[in-house]
Amino acid sequence: MRAWVLLSAVLWYLTGVGWQRSSERTGKGLIYGKPGHPVKIYVKLHHNSPILACMDFKRAKKETVDPTYLWIGPNEKPLTGNNQINITKTGKLMMEDFLEAFSGLYTCTLSYKTVRAETQEETIVKQRYDFMIFVNPFAPGWKGACNDSADCEDITNHNILQARDRIEEFFRSQAYIYYHDFNKTIPAMHFVDHSFQVIRVDSCRPGFGKNEGLHSNCASCCVVCSPGTFSPDVDVTCQSCISVHIYGAKSCT
Repeated sequence: MRAWVLLSAVLWYLTGVGWQRSSERTGKGLIYGKPGHPVKIYVKLHHNSPILACMDFKRAKKETVDPTYLWIGPNEKPLTGNNQINITKTGKLMMEDFLEAFSGLYTCTLSYKTVRAETQEETIVKQRYDFMIFVNPFAPGWKGACNDSADCEDITNHNILQARDRIEEFFRSQAYIYYHDFNKTIPAMHFVDHSFQVIRVDSCRPGFGKNEGLHSNCASCCVVCSPGTFSPDVDVTCQSCISVHIYGAKSCT
């Protein structure tokens, strides 16, 4: 999240677009896992997560005999469907109104049968897929919501620069009026062209921070602070705190 400082007022300019790597994403919006490689996903705060498939892209193209799916959430307990968690019969997971507390490791185990053609012997095969899900205030899809929010990058940036231009024009017009008003009824004003500036300040909202090491594929994103860290103000980093066991902590308690 970046901010523009305009005179004494602070006007927020939020950025941070996350995306998925080390995974396969289809045109249908499905995100597949990769065996042995956790897939990092950044979800827009208070929006729905993408649809996670409990298999990899190659397996999805093959016939799978008698598949079963088991999803485990960040609390290490099996996930069941509710008003915010939707798990389909084909093992696809989607979460609604994603919150900071939903962040963490989501694991799915796919079990299926293989049959040897020669002996008709059946074997149960199990494959685990890991998805690390984080909250990001402006993850993929946030630009589509700009019409409903004044916090989006393009709108906020445009408004701040427009405000700068109008303030600059105000001072310039007042100086012009003074020099052309023979009655001199207004105070003296001197304006130097290009002397008015806006300053860019990098920051994140409380409970969020940037970590290039942990989130190398989204280094400029403000991502929810992980357990063991917190951010009490608008700093750009999450500070260490061993007593914190939740995501998005704003204090060390």
